[in-house]
Amino acid sequence: MGYSGEINFVGMPIDGYLAPFAIATEEAALALQAISDELEQQELILVFYDAYRPQKAVNHFIRWSLDEEDLLMKESFYPREEKSTLFKKGYLSKRSGHSRGSTVDVTLAHADTGEELDMGSPVDMLDVISNFNTKQITQEQAANRQILKQLMTKHNFKSYSKEWWHYTLKDEPYPNEYFDFDVE
Repeated sequence: MGYSGEINFVGMPIDGYLAPFAIATEEAALALQAISDELEQQELILVFYDAYRPQKAVNHFIRWSLDEEDLLMKESFYPREEKSTLFKKGYLSKRSGHSRGSTVDVTLAHADTGEELDMGSPVDMLDVISNFNTKQITQEQAANRQILKQLMTKHNFKSYSKEWWHYTLKDEPYPNEYFDFDVE
């Protein structure tokens, strides 16, 4: 829920994120609960980074991308990419599936410690290393990504190849809507 604070690729709270909450459609929430229940048997938990995203937040990303002087978070989130190409390369989108309420950014962690599994790159690393099938990670990191993907796919989510953490419910209830209410 980093978009309500300053630890994100923009480096400031994002428009529409008034609190660090995850909001999802009922259908997505039920599928995520089933995933969570299944993970208990493996002593793992889902960690949420983002869910519903207001369109005003996406618009904030667009404005940010046009400010060539603002490179505050480049080293942490897009060190090998030019800010001006992030939308063209598919790392960011002007119409985000998050705004439909059935897309989530998640990872896995150990239930007992909360330590996240090593996925080879942090969430929101806007770089080729975040691509699901990148060759720039270890076998263990690739296996961890595969565990997450298999579980999400089993429960009717589809992945996004450029972001190992990004999943959208296949039968999302609002496939043509882009909501804009605040997260609060």
